[in-house]
Amino acid sequence: MNISSRAAYALCILGMIIVGSSVAVSRLITAYPMLTGQALRYAVAAVLLFGVARFFPAPVRTRPTRRDLILLIALGAVGLAAFNACVLIGLRHAEPAVIGTAIGAAPLILALLGPLMARRRPAARLVIASTVVVAGTALVEGFGQTDAIGLAAALGALACEAGFSVLAAPLLPGLGAVRVSAYACLLAVPLLAVGAIVTGEAAAVRLPTVAEAAGLAYLAVVVTVVAFIAWFLGIQQLGVERAGVLVGVLPLATLAVSAVMDGRLPGSAATIGVLVVMAGLALPHLSPPKAVRRRPRAVASV
Repeated sequence: MNISSRAAYALCILGMIIVGSSVAVSRLITAYPMLTGQALRYAVAAVLLFGVARFFPAPVRTRPTRRDLILLIALGAVGLAAFNACVLIGLRHAEPAVIGTAIGAAPLILALLGPLMARRRPAARLVIASTVVVAGTALVEGFGQTDAIGLAAALGALACEAGFSVLAAPLLPGLGAVRVSAYACLLAVPLLAVGAIVTGEAAAVRLPTVAEAAGLAYLAVVVTVVAFIAWFLGIQQLGVERAGVLVGVLPLATLAVSAVMDGRLPGSAATIGVLVVMAGLALPHLSPPKAVRRRPRAVASV
């Protein structure tokens, strides 16, 4: 599916706004059996995504190859199952700011890792822009309080967030954004279900409360179906390193949703951080100054 660069940027920003909101919304389900809840979420999302796929143009391959399956399993394990496990474990041991700040470092990792995987040098402007975004994110989220488990979970969420884009990128040209999302969700379900059985969580399964059901529904429909399609469509057009800078939108969305849920305005440091992040996001699009051509001086004839 061919889209313009402007549309791709808009889709990536939309995807990050939605994913950013999920960090705050996930607080609604921290008391629900973690692995079971995520398995339900991705099972519902997989059904919806395979249904939506019929309305998108047919991709190069309708079924994944053996190599695709390996990458899809890794994507489901790292980018979906492990990421959400890290976020939910982290929220039990750390303030949301710790998780948001850690994930906010993903632009710099993607700006470096994307080109290196393609065997070329990272673009200096994107690396600088990503560094500015990461600095702004630290101001937006603050550092918060955490213990060792919360810190480990936050770093794990960062690694999984970077892996989410890196693992998906080679799959998108062949399978398309919707089918990559659908297969990744489908393959994440058995991984989470096995985890629930091994940890004994399956014995504690219960019906979710109204708030928990609403949180799970939001994560399944909006965060998984809508945000995944938007992000993958955008990254297919822009590439990992250019799209990666836009992960900086995520902490801004987390800040806004947390402010609404907590009923309080962000402080001055967070406000300054928002401006810094916005400057970092704008930096790759600033055109370099054009060199001024000087006319050669006339040489007097003798």
